[in-house]
This record gives sequence, structure tokens and C-alpha cells, in this order.
Amino acid sequence: MSRQLTTRRGRSWGIVRRSPGGSARRAEREEGPAVASIQKRPDGVWRARYRDDAGKEHARHFQRKVDAQRWLDEVTTSVVTGTYVDPKTAKLTVGEWCDLWLVGYGTRRASTVRQATVHVKVIKEHFGTTRLSAVKPSDVKSWTVQLRQTYAPSTTYAIYRRLAQVMGDAVHDGIIPRSPCSRRTAPAQGQQRPYVATTDQVWGLYDAFPAHLRPAVLLGAFVGLRVSEAAALRVSDVDFMRGIVSPEIQYPSEPLKTEISRTPVPIPNELALLLSRNVETFGATTVVTNEIGRATSPWAIERAMRAHRGDVEGLPDGFRFHDLRHYLASLLIGKGLDVKVVQTRLRHGNATTTLNTYGHLWPDADESARSAVADVLAARADSLRTLEA
Repeated sequence: MSRQLTTRRGRSWGIVRRSPGGSARRAEREEGPAVASIQKRPDGVWRARYRDDAGKEHARHFQRKVDAQRWLDEVTTSVVTGTYVDPKTAKLTVGEWCDLWLVGYGTRRASTVRQATVHVKVIKEHFGTTRLSAVKPSDVKSWTVQLRQTYAPSTTYAIYRRLAQVMGDAVHDGIIPRSPCSRRTAPAQGQQRPYVATTDQVWGLYDAFPAHLRPAVLLGAFVGLRVSEAAALRVSDVDFMRGIVSPEIQYPSEPLKTEISRTPVPIPNELALLLSRNVETFGATTVVTNEIGRATSPWAIERAMRAHRGDVEGLPDGFRFHDLRHYLASLLIGKGLDVKVVQTRLRHGNATTTLNTYGHLWPDADESARSAVADVLAARADSLRTLEA
């Protein structure tokens, strides 16, 4: 089996193939990135040139031949190691690349693009005029420190992840050889333990909400739906006889973000009866409605939450509709259900998310470990007493 070597003969480069017997023979020159040359111009300046994969020629001029050769060697090394970048595209700024990136990102859902646009605006405020290839890991780390002074830890992490995504796509396009974002530059996520409402507080919210929005509280606290899922839940998505809620869309009428979000959720007959009463009263195509029996919106539900959470004793000022999911998680964990069951009911993508968010809610973790060790020691002591007897 032959292998190819890139060598230099005289002023130009060629391809040498080594035969199975070990002898080398000069191959026919191939036009492409391996073709390069150094020539001395009449004015005494050395002209180094090469052609890239697209056949495009690049040239630089040097006062000394050794400098020209060093430049060609660096280019060749980058080609061999896969870190070659077109010199012209290397001049692209972060702001210019972000604008191009957003155009390609526009195929996502509108809400996702809006969020990305907000993140990109923050990125461009700091790195906009910087060349894409000039951003160093140390620059990213110092930038995240500045972000923490303005934004919450979770927001800072989200903006950083957007920069990592943008830079990763630049690497994929061959614009830069490597991304400045890595585990070493990532800021802390700043995850906080969620507030878990009591059962009395949940029913307090239910009673305080307007009648047409009360099913939203039930869907959040006992089904675990997110606010956009609760607002868009259709009557046809609920099997009232068998007691199954099957989320299919989110507001206004878009697909759910993940396949796991479409997991059917079993509900008791008592909950199905409460939901069906609202359907009978307002006669809409959705389970949650507005005042005149038409489909409502996530903003209307959140607005009601802000208006009435102060009516319930003990609820914090920042209590959101999403916090009702935390109540469901604590309810299931308190009944002794394992992490896989809780993950499925909350429709998390993996058990790690469930454990990271609710691991502290599993009861008696320390006592169970202490008891397990104590049982072994007690058995050992009983064994020794038996032998002594």
C-alpha cells in the first residue's frame, strides 16, 4: 500500500509516492494545496505563493528567502493538521460572522430566533469589531466576568453558550481553526434550588385565579405542563374517559421542542373531571380559555400569576407558572417514586436534568446511607458475640 509524502524540490513542491518495496518515485505533479513556489523578483524581493483547495492563489513577499520558506512551511503544516484558514476569511469580524450566522439560524422557530438575536446583540457589543480569529480563550473568560456584573448567572451562561455555538459553527465552516470556547472558559451555570409551593398554596392559587384560567393551575401542578403547553392544550389532546393528557403542540400552534415532551401523562379521574367542567362551561376547543371562551395565551396566564400570587400567603414575589412543575416533582418524590418515573412524568430529556434540579428533594438520603453502614457493623458485632458465647 503506497503513501503520499509532501516534499520540496528546488523552488516547487511535488508529491512523492513510496512503493511497497520502499523505493520512492517522483509522481506527476498535482495542482492543489500542495503546489507552492518561491521566486526572486527583479527588485530582489522573494515572492512566496501557493494555491488552496479551490485553486485560488495566495502570495506574500519577503526580503529574505528564509522568511518566505518559513511562511510556506507554516501554511503546509496548517493544511496537514486541518487548521488551515483562508487568509481573507480570517479577517472576518465577530460582528460580521454573527450577522451571517443569524441568517442561517433563521430556519428555527420564531421564538428561538428571537432569543438568539438577543444573545448575539450582547456578543456584538463586546466582540463586534474584533477579528474572529483574534478572539482568545482569555478574552472569553474576562468577558464572562463582566457579564456576571450585569446579568444573572443563568443568563450569563446562556449568552456564553450562544458564543460557543457561533464559534463552533465558524470552525465547522473553516473560518477559524479552533474555538476559543471550552470547559476552561465556561462560567458557572448558577443553578438555584427551585421554590416548591405547598399543597395549600397551590389550591390557594387555584381559588384566586379567574374561573376560565383555573385549569392552567391544575395542568401545571398536577400534569407538569409548561405555560406554552397549557395555553395550547386542546380538548382533543385529553382523553377524559381513560385519564390521559397527550401534549401535541405549544402556543400558538407550533410543534413541541423535543420528542420527549410529547410523552402522554396519566391523570386520575378526579383531575379529568375538574378539567371537563371547564370545557363544559366555556365550550372552547382548548382546555384553558379567555373570558369569552376562546383560546388564551401564555402571557395571560403569567399575568394572572403575577396578579394573584400575592393573594397566597408565603408565595415569593418571583413565583412563576413554571414553579408549579416543581410542586409536581416534590409530590411524586414524596410518594417514593424513583428518578426515572419522575423524569418521565416531567418529560425531561434525561435523568441527569431531573437529579440536578430535584436531587435534594429525595428524602433521607444521608440517613439511608448511615443506616446501611450501621446494619453491616451491627451484624459484625452480633457475629462476634456469638463466637464469644
